[in-house]
Amino acid sequence: MAAMQILNLVFQSLLGPDLEDAQLKPILAKSLPLIEQKDSVTYITYEIREEARWTDGSPVTSDDVAFTLKVLKAPLLQNEQIKPQVAFIQDLVIDKDNNRKFTFVCNRFTPEMELLSGDFFILPAYLFDPEDLLASIPVAALTDSLSKLENNENLKAFAARFNTPDYNNNGKILQGSAGYLLQEWVPGQSIVLTRKENWWGNNTSASNLTANPSRIVLHVIPENTTALLALKARQLDVLSDIPALEFDELKTNKDFLEDFNLHTPDSYALVYAGINSRLAKFADKKTRQAIAHLIDVPNIIKVTQQSYAVPSVGIVPPSVKEYYNTGLKPYTYNTGAAAQLLQQAGWQQRTNGWFRTANGKEEQLTITVTYKAGSTMLETTALIFQASAAKINIPVQVEAQESSLFSKNSRNHSFEIFFRTLTGNPFNFNFEPILHTSFAETGGTNYTGFGNAKTDALIEAINHATDKGQKAKLLKDFQKVMLEEATFLTLYYQKERLAINKRFSNTKVSGLKPNYDISAFLLQK
Repeated sequence: MAAMQILNLVFQSLLGPDLEDAQLKPILAKSLPLIEQKDSVTYITYEIREEARWTDGSPVTSDDVAFTLKVLKAPLLQNEQIKPQVAFIQDLVIDKDNNRKFTFVCNRFTPEMELLSGDFFILPAYLFDPEDLLASIPVAALTDSLSKLENNENLKAFAARFNTPDYNNNGKILQGSAGYLLQEWVPGQSIVLTRKENWWGNNTSASNLTANPSRIVLHVIPENTTALLALKARQLDVLSDIPALEFDELKTNKDFLEDFNLHTPDSYALVYAGINSRLAKFADKKTRQAIAHLIDVPNIIKVTQQSYAVPSVGIVPPSVKEYYNTGLKPYTYNTGAAAQLLQQAGWQQRTNGWFRTANGKEEQLTITVTYKAGSTMLETTALIFQASAAKINIPVQVEAQESSLFSKNSRNHSFEIFFRTLTGNPFNFNFEPILHTSFAETGGTNYTGFGNAKTDALIEAINHATDKGQKAKLLKDFQKVMLEEATFLTLYYQKERLAINKRFSNTKVSGLKPNYDISAFLLQK
């Protein structure tokens, strides 16, 4: 969280969310990009704001965007986490008549391309590469096999410098186009940022370009208990990610509430149950629907989230009102309905459980539930489900798995039911990687085996819909199918929990990370 705050205050991307209304808006870009699809190639054209300037007063240009892409895509550089985000960009073509205008040449088309093409911080080439070591390497050379470039002397020299601590904490290099400069960094303790004089963003009418506080101090406090004590002692003005129990205590602290506002915006992080529909015992959707009726979502929300969560009928957040299907109702905890559905699926109840005969062999309905080890929330969720299933004599084994094993088993489809989290955003709804059958093979990211030709066509139609009304209808239809199939069961969307001192206004509290825009803060008069 602190890292994201710092980056947002020092660097800027072409596009970004305005936390005031959760809309994607231009930042360095003059406007939202022009997107053109031609056969299997997508062209995304941007123009940088004419006012945009680096700290030394020089303009932000297409060359800086090209340089940034090279840094993100090149081998030898320690940036593995972000490389996949820009892998779809094959080349960058600069307008011959305007060095602030350029076009990304992209492979295929997916709806998140607009967001991803503008959602990375642009670096100043003059500071990061004063010797122009990367200037001779075209962006297109960083698309296919990169083995040849690993011996490029210029790239090796650049990497040797880029991978040093200087590029992580040197205030003389870590300067971007945003409104703040890194003044002081005490590792593990605090970071001090100061506002630039005559920052270019002050000369625009864009409400999402702000640098209001003259000085910002971010404290590094690794423990929640220590952070809460500092908040209560008025040593902090803002604290986010407050644990639910402690947040409830703050709500009853009258002395604290005189100075602070508490906020619980709807997030885009969900908790869901994945049922492996490839397994014979879960192949019938009535069996899966029965399992859905055994997941006591209200109780899970109460126990694990202290009620700071919102049940959902599917993968679209309830807070995205234009796309959420309000005509549907989530599965209710109902052991009677579960038993009836199991009988309809061919299971017979005996004193010691549920049984059926398949391919001449009798089998008992047992369930193994897995979750990522270390998550108390998911462990409690699994145990609540275990207790609920036991009420109708379904044995449930609960198993925590180390992170890498859990991920491996998910990809290899070596699980029965899992509980896990997933984070999205309100800007695109591309469900292809997790719900399309083309990703359902072993190693793919459609873990549950959801889907058929009809649902694939629906996902593809959603991805290509340009009219909001049409997209809304398609998304609502898709939520209905998902609810009926009961393979990917969204339980709830979490709420964020943060406290902000009342002496500030224009805080732009949001469910989008980092949950507030500190650059917009104004002192109350």
